[in-house]
Amino acid sequence: MASFERYIRAATRENTRRGYRAAIEHYEATWGGFLPATPDSLARYLADHAETHSIATLRQRLAALARWHRDQGFPDPTKAPLVRSVLKGIREEHPSRPRQAKALAVAQLQQMDQWLVASIQNARDKGDARLGALLRDRALVLLGFWRAFRGDELCRLRIEDLTITPGVGLSVYLARSKGDRQARGRTYKVPALQYCCPVEACQDWLAHLGENDGPVFRHINRWGHIGDTALHPDSIARLFRRVLKDAGVEAADTFSGHSFRRGFATWATSSGWDTKALMEYVGWRDAQSALRYVESDSPFSHALKQIPAPETSQGAPRLVPPSSAKSRKLIVEVALEGQKPRSRKPDQAREAIEAHCLRPFKSHRQKGGAYQIRVEANTDDQLEEQLYELIDEMHQIASDKGCWIEIMITDPATGETWD
Repeated sequence: MASFERYIRAATRENTRRGYRAAIEHYEATWGGFLPATPDSLARYLADHAETHSIATLRQRLAALARWHRDQGFPDPTKAPLVRSVLKGIREEHPSRPRQAKALAVAQLQQMDQWLVASIQNARDKGDARLGALLRDRALVLLGFWRAFRGDELCRLRIEDLTITPGVGLSVYLARSKGDRQARGRTYKVPALQYCCPVEACQDWLAHLGENDGPVFRHINRWGHIGDTALHPDSIARLFRRVLKDAGVEAADTFSGHSFRRGFATWATSSGWDTKALMEYVGWRDAQSALRYVESDSPFSHALKQIPAPETSQGAPRLVPPSSAKSRKLIVEVALEGQKPRSRKPDQAREAIEAHCLRPFKSHRQKGGAYQIRVEANTDDQLEEQLYELIDEMHQIASDKGCWIEIMITDPATGETWD
């Protein structure tokens, strides 16, 4: 492997590479498509799977196909207006409720911890080979909940990056995470608690492990032998469900690895944390991501506070809830090239795009040629729908004018991009 190929491979997460490979295989081997693909073939592919696949799965398949075409130097057919229109139609004809992990309540966490503590003591008394696994599982469960770590983040924690101050707290450095797109790394801290303490649990597990470096959470076989390799991220959800079931938590199979992350977010919100504090603690970069994890006890609690006092005049008081639409300032970069040499079509296309596509978003051109636009949206889905409609319109104008076009929309606040 050439030296640079190692870094190219490291630029994409293994889960993403695995998903992309599966998507390409499904398109070629299962459905019988050919690569490079055409907008027409992709439209038929989407239509054939509209009733059996979720919109999220179809988008992931398109992302994989787009990546393949870019890597091979072919034009990206997934951005064609035809493909976008079919995808939008599928979303309209086959609406689906987003699946969310069931939140783990603190009472259920306490039930798990009580069972683990009792099992650990019993294993110590009997010299049971399961002692190591029980100590590891308790540390994994409590640290996973109170730090709202993802499964893959727990698997990448290393002993040399973890510092414990007994009775005070612990800190751990994580070199990269899903939300850390620039791979700058971050140090996470968690205090010692009176009950369900992750600091105590990690201290007990590391004392039993007796290592100074390597993965914190490792594979342990049925005979209690502790391996040198970290747990696989895919095993975390199964481990959590097994502990839930052994602890007697009802409907243990309905929980997932994200249940701990969502459970913490729900607990923090109900305990009075504001959204900003929750985002900073967990590492979310936008409020919508945080709110998707929160399971409110009373969905109407905030709305009820907005109801005005009864009026003395005739007629019932009129409730006008405040608008929840959020304004986001985005940067749009547009590159146009005529399909024929020395054509004036790119200038005409740009004028049309500015007038018909960007002006409704209160655009103004910046130095360097990019545009700043303001988009109002209540949810991420609404934002994405508006942006892809905007992209489709610009593609259509460029096509009508006989131009090639490249578009990149960026949110400077979050680093999100749409193209």
